[in-house]
Amino acid sequence: MSVTRPRQRTAVELAAPARGRPNTALHVTGIALTFVSVGMAIATVIELASTNVDTMALLVSTLICSGLGIGLWYSTHAGAVRTRDVFAAVGWTWLSMTLVGALPFLFAGTFAPGGADFWEQVVNSVFEAASGFSCTGSTALTDFDNPGRGLMMYRQATQWYGGMGIVVLAVTVLPFLGVGGLDLITAEAPGPSSDRLAPRVSETARQLWVIYVLFTLTVGLVLFLIPGPSLYDSVAHALSTTSTGGFSPNAASIGHYDSIAVEVAIMAGMLYGGINFALHWRAARGGLSAYGRDSELRTFLSILLAACAVVVTVLWLDAGDNVASLADSVRYGVFNAISLGTSTGFGNATEAGSPGDFVHWAAGAQIVILFLFVMGGSTGSTSGGIKVMRVQVLFSHTIRSIRRTQLPRAVLPVKHGKVAVAEDIVSRMAGFFLLYVLLISVGVALLTGLGAGFEESIGAIVGALGNMGPALGEAGPTASFSDAFSQPARLVLSAFMLIGRLEIFPMLLMFAAPYRAISDSLRR
Repeated sequence: MSVTRPRQRTAVELAAPARGRPNTALHVTGIALTFVSVGMAIATVIELASTNVDTMALLVSTLICSGLGIGLWYSTHAGAVRTRDVFAAVGWTWLSMTLVGALPFLFAGTFAPGGADFWEQVVNSVFEAASGFSCTGSTALTDFDNPGRGLMMYRQATQWYGGMGIVVLAVTVLPFLGVGGLDLITAEAPGPSSDRLAPRVSETARQLWVIYVLFTLTVGLVLFLIPGPSLYDSVAHALSTTSTGGFSPNAASIGHYDSIAVEVAIMAGMLYGGINFALHWRAARGGLSAYGRDSELRTFLSILLAACAVVVTVLWLDAGDNVASLADSVRYGVFNAISLGTSTGFGNATEAGSPGDFVHWAAGAQIVILFLFVMGGSTGSTSGGIKVMRVQVLFSHTIRSIRRTQLPRAVLPVKHGKVAVAEDIVSRMAGFFLLYVLLISVGVALLTGLGAGFEESIGAIVGALGNMGPALGEAGPTASFSDAFSQPARLVLSAFMLIGRLEIFPMLLMFAAPYRAISDSLRR
């Protein structure tokens, strides 16, 4: 007679507290909402000490967010971390943050001016929160003078939370997740993989956040020392520059200052944010030579340099009403190429139709910009897009396919730099790219079906998936998405922004976790 041995408990289960039921998704969501409530509380203090028009809205939102967060945190504990639990934890965390994070805008009536009805306010509030936490930077806001300073700072903070990833922040305080914690970081972090920087996963997350915080402080200090930005503006733009988000408390974004010094400082910050943060950590530990050895960084900078050269040349040769001189071509071409190449989305247009308004540029420059929409920054950075590493690997895979027609029996590995890439990773990247193109096609069809123009639709969908911010046509860098797209279209874009931020798979597979759990229980 066979004896059934009891299942050996995992380290997660042994270390889990006795309180609550095991549910990793709800536990991580609770921690994330608790941290977001801290940002709301700080924004409440700023609002109370300054404009004091949205204080009650922020206070009520803080209480709701903290109540939900602490309630979920202490009523659950992390269970066994399986693949489906990872996707569920990441996806539902981001969705919960978006819905709860929309409350300050809704309670404050941020989108009420102009006679907007209740559902219009709900849609715009969700859109703004989704754009913030996904670090996209698209906005439905038209009146930048109406919201209080505390609420606008909260708007900036949503991007700062989303930049490094609230799940990474959650892992910082979950030392018992073990390998599952690294899975959470990998599922959330933009890029095909995440590196372990330390033996303990919580230490890895903590080191990433230390770099992130120091980077934010540096950007804020540099901006404050430059004539133009106030202390408030310096902090606000430091939060969105570090996260490569693109929100600004000014309607004209960086163009509000019309300052080359501010633009140079912002460009340096955007470039830093577009580089793998694990590489920053290695450079801090082992010297700047770590940057030179990285194949992805060299390719990223080369593509940006080429894009800048092409855009500047096209603008200069076009010599239209917008950009005529070589100096203007360099200033506005380079800034916008770096802003979109890092998926930040800042603009230096002082007004609609000014030289920095790229929707009025020649077609050749706009094609380059559309390519940057798709590519994005480096893996492990705060940037969006499909990532430079995937572009490298897929290009190498294409070259191999061509060579195999001549050498069908040759063993030709796909390489990233000098390192051969495993075939399963190549297959996953090819599948990701195919899914990316499919989503763009579906998204464009949905938006055009909902009444948007084709140019606006393709720019907005590619921008949403790449977390870029501004789109093309009537949804350019000086426009509001509430004017260019209908309510249903904005909800579609909100979903695409979250899908793009979480690299498609977590957001899509999160719905498979409950289905699989129900199926498993029925089979038992």
